[in-house]
Amino acid sequence: MKIKLIFITLMALFTSIIYADELGNLTTKQLLKLQKNSNALVIDIRTEKEWQATGTIPNSHKLQFFSDKGKYDTKKWLTDLKQLKSNDDQNDDQIVILVCRSGIRSGTVGNMLTQQLGMKKIYHLSNGMMSWIKTGNKTTKDCLPQLACK
Repeated sequence: MKIKLIFITLMALFTSIIYADELGNLTTKQLLKLQKNSNALVIDIRTEKEWQATGTIPNSHKLQFFSDKGKYDTKKWLTDLKQLKSNDDQNDDQIVILVCRSGIRSGTVGNMLTQQLGMKKIYHLSNGMMSWIKTGNKTTKDCLPQLACK
């Protein structure tokens, strides 16, 4: 019985590792290369306050996934994502790169898109904006009158 339990646990762990590989993890250099050479669509899924605090990756698109309370509307988000895709790439060929603060939320959303919805060419920035800023890459800020940029 103990051996069966260990075997089942190992199989579950191995299976989750296989599925996790479906979502591509990118370094900042890889993101820049894909953005430049592949017309990749970079989607920042963070909140408005996070965008204001750090800025965003140049040429990325702000499309918040989780609310401040952790709620989300996948159907609406996917509709908004489809509108952001370039006209030439309305099919599923355009690469989508998800970005959050630390890579946890973008990994969660990316895994949902690949595993549950079967989407392809979905990546996320490992360690999120923290890695982007740490490696010295520039950000852009769109300051709103009611929120001061830092």
